[in-house]
Amino acid sequence: MSAIKKVVLAYSGGLDTSIILKWLQTEYRAEVVTFTADLGQGEELEPARAKAELLGVRPENIFIEDLREEFVRDYVFPMFRANTVYEGQYLLGTSIARPLISKRLVEIAHETGADAVAHGATGKGNDQVRFELSAYALDPSITVIAPWREWSLTSRTKLIEFAEANQIPIARDKRGEAPFSVDANLLHTSSEGKVLEDPAEEAPAYVYQRTVHPEDAPDTPEYIEVGFEKGDPVSVNGESLLPAALLTRLNELGGKHGIGRLDLVENRFVGMKSRGIYETPGGTILLAAHRGIEQITLDRGAAHLKDELMPRYAELIYNGFWFSPEREMLQAAIDHSQERVSGTVRLKLYKGSVNVVGRSSPQSLYSEAHVTFEEDAGAYDQKDAAGFIKLNALRLRLLAARDRR
Repeated sequence: MSAIKKVVLAYSGGLDTSIILKWLQTEYRAEVVTFTADLGQGEELEPARAKAELLGVRPENIFIEDLREEFVRDYVFPMFRANTVYEGQYLLGTSIARPLISKRLVEIAHETGADAVAHGATGKGNDQVRFELSAYALDPSITVIAPWREWSLTSRTKLIEFAEANQIPIARDKRGEAPFSVDANLLHTSSEGKVLEDPAEEAPAYVYQRTVHPEDAPDTPEYIEVGFEKGDPVSVNGESLLPAALLTRLNELGGKHGIGRLDLVENRFVGMKSRGIYETPGGTILLAAHRGIEQITLDRGAAHLKDELMPRYAELIYNGFWFSPEREMLQAAIDHSQERVSGTVRLKLYKGSVNVVGRSSPQSLYSEAHVTFEEDAGAYDQKDAAGFIKLNALRLRLLAARDRR
């Protein structure tokens, strides 16, 4: 501990990270630099500055940054080019935010001459792995402090006692057990723990924060159009939007129609199963739209290979390997596939569902002349199919003949 003189802490301004801040000051005798990222979680972040100052952090050591544009442009959109879902359902809203936070932690450590970075992730979850793998990938000599793996504050009572002993303000609603924990950013909200720990019990209605209940959504469907260029969305209903604004717009539309709710029991990287309630309204629309535009612009071989690669790519992100060479290799292949993925997709939003109802593109591979049930003017000779089938059946016929002998 004596070797650590300055620490950059990922700081939310909440009770837990405020306790960590004071603990670093008292246990490590270290100067603390706080970093608070605005990733679109929908909270006012300036109170974090006042809280940090109250706890003795010098003003020049308080970093509060709006990273929404970088988050969506450089992390969310590249992930969605791959149609990424973990274990068939999860859109990786928490996972994809961690490498960006880690990158800025390491950069600020370099800027301020800090010896270490610190985070508030517990020793049971995935986030500790994601933060630390990213940090070590960016600076192999960095020291990472994870208080939840070191301290003796193992209960809510002990945390409150520590806060009271160190004059850390405690909001009235923080004195009791929180009913569940929440992580939020511009892509999603994630709720887990406490009332959600029994996977046999339906999640209470109050858990959902970003979407209306599908049964309470408008009774009239809403049609929207999403425009794409090289695999990335660039417009909604003909209006060009920057990445963060575009995802915000899709969140509003999806939330209004109850789209993007997920109740999932997933396999954590550390080995246990956990139950989470996710809301990803804009991302759910975006995934459907991107698959829609790929249907007419992406060659079959490329599309099928992408679908084969996607689970591995999703697992790398979930497990914290965003800055690994294998993720970058996969990204290069994915990005190459998107060169001609441009056009417009029309979608129908209605009571929790999003469905593609139309797609068009100047790069379309769809040929009505070839697939029509009417006269095709010689575009396709149906007699060619006989030889195609015979050649593909050859090995099956040989197998069957051998087995009958």
